[in-house]
Amino acid sequence: MTYRNPVPTVDIIIELVDQRDRPIILIERNNPPYGWAIPGGFIDYGESVETAARREAREEISLDVTLIEQFYVYSDPQRDQRKHTISTVLIATATGEPRAADDAKTVGVFYPWAMPDPLCFDHGQILQDYWHYRHYGRRPRCS
Repeated sequence: MTYRNPVPTVDIIIELVDQRDRPIILIERNNPPYGWAIPGGFIDYGESVETAARREAREEISLDVTLIEQFYVYSDPQRDQRKHTISTVLIATATGEPRAADDAKTVGVFYPWAMPDPLCFDHGQILQDYWHYRHYGRRPRCS
């Protein structure tokens, strides 16, 4: 019997705390789908969500992060055109100068009023939910 289960992933909204107004770090992807994305990736077998988040941050933006809180879980089967994924989104902080590595072509620091285009996957919705949370203190609702 073959099982077709969703693949677990993690995305990390990383706030730069040593800069004014706490901008976030995004990566420009070096692999399809191309565009800008929240740092993150697949959780390896035997790895916790938290360990995967720290690993992905080091691999993609060359910074160690401090995990602050779990933000939300995004599970729309259409969120990633490659396969059905479920992403646990965490909020983290970091200090220093991010550098692109691994599958990140470039890295950028962005404020809500100057987001890059295009954003990959469902990251536009995730960031909209995040900015709403930061401004109003309300998390997304389950639909």
